[in-house]
Amino acid sequence: MTRSSSPTSAVLVTGGASGIGRASAEAVAAEGRPVAIWDLNADGAVDTAARLAAEHGVPTTGLGIDVTRSAELAAAVTASRAVVGSFGGLVHAAGVVRAQSLGGLDDAGWDAVLDVNLRAFPMLVQALLDDLSAAEGAAVVGISSIEGWIGNAAIPAYCASKAGMLGAVRSMAAQLGPLGVRVNAICPGFIETAMLAPALSVDGVAERFATSSMIGRIGRPSEIGEPAAFLLSDRASFITGQSLIVDGGVLAQT
Repeated sequence: MTRSSSPTSAVLVTGGASGIGRASAEAVAAEGRPVAIWDLNADGAVDTAARLAAEHGVPTTGLGIDVTRSAELAAAVTASRAVVGSFGGLVHAAGVVRAQSLGGLDDAGWDAVLDVNLRAFPMLVQALLDDLSAAEGAAVVGISSIEGWIGNAAIPAYCASKAGMLGAVRSMAAQLGPLGVRVNAICPGFIETAMLAPALSVDGVAERFATSSMIGRIGRPSEIGEPAAFLLSDRASFITGQSLIVDGGVLAQT
């Protein structure tokens, strides 16, 4: 059986200056696809884009942007498209977490988490929709979390945002399937990123996270980036509306 090829259209990666976003951009660029990297950290986005262009010889661009400012998305898409070409893929990896229990959760904290993690996701798809619907093999990947499946008392807004993304994925998959656009989510477990670093600095937490995995360790960003590249490729051409759990087996034993 002949292995299908990956699309060659550009991929937009939010949160691409570090962590899972950067690993996703690296995996996509390694497959020869142009990449636009958006991040609140403008210098990090530009630096990552330059490194990927040098390493993989693909068109790249880095842009500092707040993805919650929906009015600015169309202009940002136009500016990025001018460098990398038309978009056929999206990885929404930008995310924030606030460690606030229900007793201490305020409006600003709640809104900050939901705006980045959840509300921005369909807004990004909307901004890219003309490109996506015209592209062969177009696909969208949202980075959710196992916290969208299990309860964590310390981060209710984060859990709600990641659970909400799973519903958004199913809804958008149903709407965009007839246009030839697939929509899926990845639910990482405990991955060694800057977001997780404060928790890992607490005595005993790193060991607890590692032992909660059947594999006995914390995951690496590349172990999420590679599945993201797979879901964007034609190797996943019949997969849509799904949530791929990549957690080393944490959920399987809870």
